[in-house]
Amino acid sequence: MKQLIILLMCCMVISCNYNEKEKVVEPTNNPFFNEFNEVIDFASINGDDVDEATELIQIRIEKMVANILAVDDAERTFDNTMLAIDDIYAEFGGVSSPINLMSVTHPDSIVRSSANASNIILGKYGNELSLNEDLYKAMKSYSLSNEAKELTGYKAKFVKEEVESAERNGFALSKEDRDKLKIINDELSEIGNAFNQNITNYKDHLIVSEADMDGTSDDFKSARKQDDGTYKVDLSYPSYGPFMKYSNSDTARKELYMKYNNRAFPENIEVLHNLLAKRKEMAELLGYKTFAEYRLESRMAKTPETVWAFETKLKEDLTPKANLDYDEVLAAKQSKVSGATSLNNWETSYYYNILLEEKYQLDSELVKEYFSLDDVLNGLFTITQTIFDLEYKEVENPSVWQEDVKMFEVYQDGKIKGRFYLDLHPRDNKFGHAACFGIKSGKMTSKGYQIPTASLVCNFPRATEDKPALMPHSQVNTFFHEFGHVLHQMVTNAELISQSGTNVARDFVEAPSQIFENWTWNYDALKMFAKHYETGEVLPKELFDKMLAAKNVGSGSGALGQVLFGTYDMTLHDKFDPASDITTTDVLKELTNDMFPKSPYLDGTHFQTAFGHLNGYGASYYGYMWSKVYAQDMFSIFEENGILDKETGIRYRDIILGSGSTKDELKLVKEFLGREPNNKAFLRELGL
Repeated sequence: MKQLIILLMCCMVISCNYNEKEKVVEPTNNPFFNEFNEVIDFASINGDDVDEATELIQIRIEKMVANILAVDDAERTFDNTMLAIDDIYAEFGGVSSPINLMSVTHPDSIVRSSANASNIILGKYGNELSLNEDLYKAMKSYSLSNEAKELTGYKAKFVKEEVESAERNGFALSKEDRDKLKIINDELSEIGNAFNQNITNYKDHLIVSEADMDGTSDDFKSARKQDDGTYKVDLSYPSYGPFMKYSNSDTARKELYMKYNNRAFPENIEVLHNLLAKRKEMAELLGYKTFAEYRLESRMAKTPETVWAFETKLKEDLTPKANLDYDEVLAAKQSKVSGATSLNNWETSYYYNILLEEKYQLDSELVKEYFSLDDVLNGLFTITQTIFDLEYKEVENPSVWQEDVKMFEVYQDGKIKGRFYLDLHPRDNKFGHAACFGIKSGKMTSKGYQIPTASLVCNFPRATEDKPALMPHSQVNTFFHEFGHVLHQMVTNAELISQSGTNVARDFVEAPSQIFENWTWNYDALKMFAKHYETGEVLPKELFDKMLAAKNVGSGSGALGQVLFGTYDMTLHDKFDPASDITTTDVLKELTNDMFPKSPYLDGTHFQTAFGHLNGYGASYYGYMWSKVYAQDMFSIFEENGILDKETGIRYRDIILGSGSTKDELKLVKEFLGREPNNKAFLRELGL
């Protein structure tokens, strides 16, 4: 039951009250339940709607399960058993996914609280469903039938993977052990939800003086100035990044660095420890040595040994360049601080920026002036509509959860293909990073194709009174990256929800987003939208050349940092014993000092407490670098044929994005490339 497990990663959860559920009747106006392919009335959602939908979806699924179980084994077909199971996943996700989105974006605390509680309830219900022995027996019985043995293509793949997933998730166990597994899964749902919520709800800031703001822009200062003349710098990306890069106050930067690297501390220290302990217990109950061994079995990598070899080789390849990067930034510090022999962690961004300005003559503030949010959005839309032969239409007066949110429809060959929302600016109690949240996934039904719907949730700067929202180039990169996830959802052609959109192997899911970062580093693409916010002047080629020359400054350190995160994740899930006296902080310190001996771990920080990927991406963070190898290789085809070549774009759209996981991901990559994949483009992109 692979798809259900995926859904559970988004919806965490408590106990179901069946007596209460029996009182629920079909609603006539609950926004989470509407006619086929109608949009959700997000603006009308209240806490009662969330509570009611949470109870009702369980009743609906129980009826669907009962219908499957009522079929005699001799009468089982793909449609009345396997397709019916996929229908359950669609029904469940169609309610749990938008509720999960509300838990991290809705401005009303009552709605967020109800949605968070729903995450817990539905997570537990999903755990029960994934361990429904009768449902497994029905699926297993069908898999042994003559019809099932003759299946080919996506149907055969679906049956095989569903049976294997069910068996690796408990049905190879005795009834007694399955009951133990259910308890563990329920506890994991609660623990994972607590880990996420502690990060989302954490708030802190630094109050600084006028002197501490020296070096930052007037816009940055005016947005944070308080009535008493001090400045409030919070821990969101639009605040933390610029302050660490531009503030001339070493003391203030250190203090903000400490705060940023202690988000959700100390609460998540214990929560993370419990999460790792429960995952280890679950894996051992299922017959695996470690959680990593369990998790990776269904990934492209297959085994921990493959991942360790991948990370080790990357470390070897990247370390020489990372050392050169360090020495280059240290030299920038030495030009300002006579006799300096080392860089402190809170100084890296600051002196890196000085290096860019003085050695590479790249002024990041000047670069921002060519990237207003509106122009970037228009450029992103123009490029993706052109190469993928799509059309986006903004919906006027959409029903949204917050007034700034916009809604668009995607058309292909004149027919609506998908819908997406843009929630682009930071606000209190909102998800603090950038991500694509699924709302409804594509699927063929008896009523036609279910239109996929998703939301892009970001934290980009707002416009000020005298300037539009200006984006650092790194945020432009992020915008293109995350929109790649949106497109993966929008243009799917998969018949089953289990195989549509981003429902692919977790260590491949980033490739269709990482590939889009390349367009932000191509001048032919940039000159389509990178224009000065005042004069309309196109980004000068001279300035772009400086950006390009500076691109690989720090590329080794940046990539090695990703290896550190992936190695830390793997260590916690493959080599760490929660019962020992060694702590997660000890592990982080040891690995940091090993990979970055010149930039040792700073005692008193606890980065792991806000490393949300340890929950959703447990034993899978390596996938960011793993998938980037494929992303860069696929982009090399665009480089050969033209980065705006529609023929290449349509092939990529249909083979990679449209196929989802209807075929093995590696086979899809080979089909698009027309050859075996390699890492040449990946290493070249890093300047190696």
